[in-house]
Amino acid sequence: MLRLSFSMTMRDWRAGELRFLLVALMIAVASLSSVGFFVDRMRNGLNRDAHQLLGADLLVSADQPINPAWRTEAQRRGLTMAETIVFPSMAIAGEGDAITTKLVALKAVTPGYPLRGNLKLSQSPQGAELSTRQIPASGTVWIDPTLLLSMKLKTGDVLKLGDKTLTVTQLIANEPDRGAAFMNFAPRVMLNMSDLADTRLIQNGSRVTYRLLLAGKADVVTPFQKWLQDSIDREQTKGVRLESLESGRPEMRATLDRAEQFLSLVGLLSAMLAAVAVAMAARRFMLRHVDACAMLRCLGQTQNQVTGMYLIEFLIVGLLGSAAGVILGFAGHYVLLEWLGKLVSNDLPPASLQPALQGIATGLLLLVGFALPPILQLRNVPHNRVIRREQDAPQAMTLATYGLGLGMFVGLLLWQAGDVKLGLLTASGFLIGLLVFALIAWLAVASLKRVRNFSSHTAWRFAITALQRRPGATVIQVVSLALGLMALLLLTVVRSDLITAWKSATPADAPNQFVINIQPDQKEEITRRLQAITTDKQATLYPMIRGRLIQVNDKAITGDTYPDDRAKRLVEREFNLSTMRDMPATNKLIAGKWYQETGAHPQAEASVEEGIAKTLGLRLGDKLSFDVAGQQVTAAITSLRKLDWGSMRVNFFVILNPAAVAELPQTWITAFHLPESDQRSVNQLTLDFPNLTVVDVGAMIKQVQSVLDQVITAVEFLFLFTLASGVLVLYAALAGSQDLRMREAALLRALGATRKQLSQAQWIEFLLVGGLAGLLAASGASAIGWALARFSFNFEWSFSPLVWLAGLSVGALCALIGGWMGLRNVLNQPPLLSLRES
Repeated sequence: MLRLSFSMTMRDWRAGELRFLLVALMIAVASLSSVGFFVDRMRNGLNRDAHQLLGADLLVSADQPINPAWRTEAQRRGLTMAETIVFPSMAIAGEGDAITTKLVALKAVTPGYPLRGNLKLSQSPQGAELSTRQIPASGTVWIDPTLLLSMKLKTGDVLKLGDKTLTVTQLIANEPDRGAAFMNFAPRVMLNMSDLADTRLIQNGSRVTYRLLLAGKADVVTPFQKWLQDSIDREQTKGVRLESLESGRPEMRATLDRAEQFLSLVGLLSAMLAAVAVAMAARRFMLRHVDACAMLRCLGQTQNQVTGMYLIEFLIVGLLGSAAGVILGFAGHYVLLEWLGKLVSNDLPPASLQPALQGIATGLLLLVGFALPPILQLRNVPHNRVIRREQDAPQAMTLATYGLGLGMFVGLLLWQAGDVKLGLLTASGFLIGLLVFALIAWLAVASLKRVRNFSSHTAWRFAITALQRRPGATVIQVVSLALGLMALLLLTVVRSDLITAWKSATPADAPNQFVINIQPDQKEEITRRLQAITTDKQATLYPMIRGRLIQVNDKAITGDTYPDDRAKRLVEREFNLSTMRDMPATNKLIAGKWYQETGAHPQAEASVEEGIAKTLGLRLGDKLSFDVAGQQVTAAITSLRKLDWGSMRVNFFVILNPAAVAELPQTWITAFHLPESDQRSVNQLTLDFPNLTVVDVGAMIKQVQSVLDQVITAVEFLFLFTLASGVLVLYAALAGSQDLRMREAALLRALGATRKQLSQAQWIEFLLVGGLAGLLAASGASAIGWALARFSFNFEWSFSPLVWLAGLSVGALCALIGGWMGLRNVLNQPPLLSLRES
């Protein structure tokens, strides 16, 4: 049996019967394996570097200075300690007209940092990397290589941080605890902790993260972690987070999990289309082997022997196709690494065997689920098929296997999504979209009879008749190609339109500079400076008060109080509160009334943004209690506001009336529009007031856009598999009707049609299928783009004709390629031979 199956496999391969099936399997497995290898290496890198990602065995992060009692207890238990202080600040380089300023992520470190792993330094961006256990010497700084170009620096130059001038001596090639080289908005500047006080950068209201790094034996670290957690809970200390080797950067693991789910679902779209191609190829294989199967039955083979022989043949093809797809996916994951190179570490461990095994399992599942039904039909071929050209209808068991294939695919979808809800929503959305596309395509095909007489050209009439003669196959071709094209159009042309619409929604004179950390004694002078350098009349200075929400209606709250992740994050960090007598012009009151302070002792009132009120479940009349630098402030919600985030003005989630915060420490914040040509004014402002932090929003948006472009480019690479799968389905549908087309062409040629007329009819048919698929894809992509703009981004959307032009052109081109591949031999066979075979 095995020998006969192998011989038939080789015969079918030489005859070209299995090549298409092999290619379809390769694309399905490659699309999923490329994601699998990429995520596997990322995950292995996180596991390998778990201790280095913390820089310690236990990391304590806090919004306030570390409690001295924690250090004392750690020292008593024999743990090794180091500390870091991290916060954003402005760095200044150059003199006179050559002054440049840059927002940097400042990091002060103590000796011993990092406790786990090593810093890697270099003398130049392309220089050799050297590991070190040292920290910057007093009076020096180490910086990210990106600062060399942006601030026109070189090693040996000086950099001013606040009131302190320090010398650049090394470049940071790798910082182990920065987050596995994931993107950071501000470049790193590292200095010795002994120099931090001299900079005078930490002022009231500064956003500073204090970190205590601890290392030691596991049997010492674990009990200390438990003692520390109990102490934090007992004292109800806010703004403290513990990270250990076991938790190991949970936010990064969550990000990786979401990326894996998204990329896997993109790959599954390709796999599903490829599965359709596999099913169509298997059906064509079945139809072309009916006579051979009948002959084998006449020669004495039983149904089970016939079934086993073909199953072995398909198993061989499945293993070869899956293995080739894994190899292709392994090569493809390097493309993902290249395009995501700035977001992930380039020092990743090699991939494990797991993605390869999963890829082979996926290929076999798709083959069993979608190729098994046609093969099972072969076992039911009767002996008299040799002399009678009839075939029984598929039996119930054979039809049931199609349900098995669908069930296998849904199971595969849930497996790759890693979440039942996400997987079912994706499957439902895909099937609904598939049905909508199929309905529109069927209506379009049905309406073709009205345009049959549009032209008297014989080729035109032949093409329209051919499309109507096989409506089911035509609909499958159109829908499959449309899905692949829609995915690519959504990420290319529509994405560009979304970005253009988003930029248009922001006023041309919207603020592009934010200045924070303005101290009370600097307010008047900075106001005068801003009036001189900007014509923005709304460059108003607003008070900013940092407070942590600790109670709602006299009930203590923590991150565990809320199940929603965003609500947890809001509660666990400090709010930026403000106070003012009049409501900002860009805010709109939607409930309650703005406070009016009357009497000698007005009550404390709060106005809350509607979005955060919904997230935290707040209503009018609720009492909010904030901890502001150890002082508790309680205010009742008297109004809800809607904010115009698109204005780019200074906005606050919570605004308190002035009487409620009269005794609280405050800093000030402002935003204004500055032409790109007038950067010197901001540089001088930072030079004169080193404690200020100036955020160039325009530069940050460009950086975010750069990151998004990299991610989208990687996803576009995966959608190329989707488009290839769509073309494969088109090819499979055309190739499946190749024998019938040969007989039709032979009959038409016998009746007087020329080869040229039939060839022109085929090209017209391809253009109509591709054009219709392109229009559907463009319509679907535009509809999704409109929905995103309308319901997610809240800005106006204008439909671009470029989307339909691109869809029409690319759809026609893909159909021509697929059609040429599938039907290039239809007209090559002599008519007499075709008629004799039929």
